[in-house]
Amino acid sequence: MSNMQPIWQVEEHVYKEIENACKDIYIRSLKDLPPDIRAAVQRAYDKETYATGKQILSTILKNIDVADEENMLICQDTGIPVFFIKIGRNVRFDGIRLEEAIREGTKRATLEHPLRSSVCDTITRKNTGTAIGKKVPVLNWEFVEGSSIELMALPKGSGSENMSYLKMLYPAEGLNGAKKFIIDCVINSGANPCPPTLVGVGMGGTADLCTALAKKAAAREIGKPNPDPTIAALEEELLDAINLTGIGPNGLGGAVTALAVHIETADTHITMNPVAVNMMCWPARRIRATFEDSQPVVISY
Repeated sequence: MSNMQPIWQVEEHVYKEIENACKDIYIRSLKDLPPDIRAAVQRAYDKETYATGKQILSTILKNIDVADEENMLICQDTGIPVFFIKIGRNVRFDGIRLEEAIREGTKRATLEHPLRSSVCDTITRKNTGTAIGKKVPVLNWEFVEGSSIELMALPKGSGSENMSYLKMLYPAEGLNGAKKFIIDCVINSGANPCPPTLVGVGMGGTADLCTALAKKAAAREIGKPNPDPTIAALEEELLDAINLTGIGPNGLGGAVTALAVHIETADTHITMNPVAVNMMCWPARRIRATFEDSQPVVISY
């Protein structure tokens, strides 16, 4: 085999390190906005031509400064915990033990900080009080090259998550039908997802894969377009169109309705044309913890 990297057999103490890191990054993700989001909000302020929109963006920038200075949460909604997990092909691990570590770390974040728990039973609506529950945190797994484990915490606020959409378009509707659907989703959402938003779009696959791709797209760093130049051009086209809607910051009018549009695609069936939209509110929160054999954890955005 050409893959000559050493195998990392994850030892028991590493799961405790992962638990501790999950607690820490979940708390930090709620307080420390990634640099690309900060820069995008500043660019939005510089670009905004409406007086009301400019005032709102000024308040958002002040909100970020206060959160930094006072070590406070960026938003009162601590969201539903979502993790994107990348496992290197050379890592040998106990999947159940890893999931337990992520759950326990997330639970401790809520109890030890403390944070508001927003997770409840779907039927009874009883709050769990711990930010974890049945199938929560939501875990997205991906297997990649290498010998590391990467965990990305993505607290997903309900204002933006409630504005999620899926449509199984007919193939005859083509790309123009997809564009119309995406723009209509943003217009119909109005102020609800706390614009300016980061618009994630999934195209192709099945219904479940398409919505997962939209969430993955929404978690991508601003300034990193899709590597396919055709899709990257579509991202720019949709961003320009969305910002022409005039919805603006907080839905009160302005030149900046979205900070970015990100698209992820998959191939699909000849009789299907699925498109999904998943938006992040302006505090598009995320942070990563990366683990390698015998190395200290690396925290990044």
